[in-house]
Amino acid sequence: MQTLNQTPSASRLHIGIFGRRNSGKSSLINALTNQQTALVSEVAGTTTDPVQKAIELHPIGPCVLIDTAGFDDEGELGQMRIQRTEQMLSKTDLAILVITTEQTDFSMEQDWLNQLKEKQIPVLIAINKIDIKQSIPDWVSRYPHCFVSALQKQGIDTLKQQIIQSAPKNFELASITAHLVGENDLVLLVMPQDIQAPKGRLILPQVQTTRDLLDNRAIVVSVTTDKLISALQLLKCPPKLIITDSQVFNYVYKHCPKESMLTSFSVLMARYKGDIDAFLEGAKAIDKLSEQDKVLILEACSHNPLDGDIGRIKIPALLRKKVGQNLSIEVRSGNDIPEDLTPYSLVVHCGGCMFNRAYVLSRTAICKQQQVPITNYGILIAKLGGILDKIQVK
Repeated sequence: MQTLNQTPSASRLHIGIFGRRNSGKSSLINALTNQQTALVSEVAGTTTDPVQKAIELHPIGPCVLIDTAGFDDEGELGQMRIQRTEQMLSKTDLAILVITTEQTDFSMEQDWLNQLKEKQIPVLIAINKIDIKQSIPDWVSRYPHCFVSALQKQGIDTLKQQIIQSAPKNFELASITAHLVGENDLVLLVMPQDIQAPKGRLILPQVQTTRDLLDNRAIVVSVTTDKLISALQLLKCPPKLIITDSQVFNYVYKHCPKESMLTSFSVLMARYKGDIDAFLEGAKAIDKLSEQDKVLILEACSHNPLDGDIGRIKIPALLRKKVGQNLSIEVRSGNDIPEDLTPYSLVVHCGGCMFNRAYVLSRTAICKQQQVPITNYGILIAKLGGILDKIQVK
């Protein structure tokens, strides 16, 4: 369960551990975390599905280690495990490729290095089992690397330093709101608390945005939708920025002072997590939709749909109101995304607060490659409400 003092997984540097079966990937994670996080066995293929472990690594801060199945797995199940491992590439900010000193064939490692290079994922090579003396191939020297013994916990401090040096500096934008506000700026948050917000808690984008505003030394006032007008009347001056839930975009826009900028949590997340320019360009496809088209809605959260669910009820209703009741709309949740997106005329992505930025950008890249427009919940709602050109999107 997520607690108030935990950094969300989506905001952590994701470090993928890749290598052959029994190369020591799980032992390496246990050594890095200094606990028995991953199951270790001499039996090849012990790790099946990817396993994630949150750690703190100073000065980077919160990280996630991803233990994956060996990319030399065999058989029908083995191929399925390899596919799961390949899927982890789209979530990886930094890859650690584990090789051993007892290897003589590195052809699979070369193939994976090519994949990492193609996806522009920085890579660090951990040469494990240093107690077994063998020669290391010359190509290793072309990459950041270090020698370790995962079982004996030798070279782990050096590996941590290499991780710090190799980690991408832009794995996540520095701030959600700093491009709009700064110290002493007044910001009004409009946060309807409906059945989508668990009792006693705020939804993650609201929490992340509030914390980000406080970090930027802004003055934050929060209200529910029904208290918006009262709040504006009580304030001595108009807020510099109003951030609203996208579902009440039009209502808030009608009451937004002309001196105030307006945006939504979802639009902020579109910029923070994804490719805002691609989302804006994708919104243009809405005007071209017909009842013969198919739309794909992608939710990060896997949940049971409730009455008023934005992705499964409200957005489909808005789209069908504009295009026609026969518009075909499909909803996928979590990591479930079709390999072939070409049957769809538009992909609509949620704010992506549960995904790291690398994963949201990888989905956008797939859409671009297949020439399928992609947009975001908040941008779509603003577009359908006729106010997209009147809100702050960058």
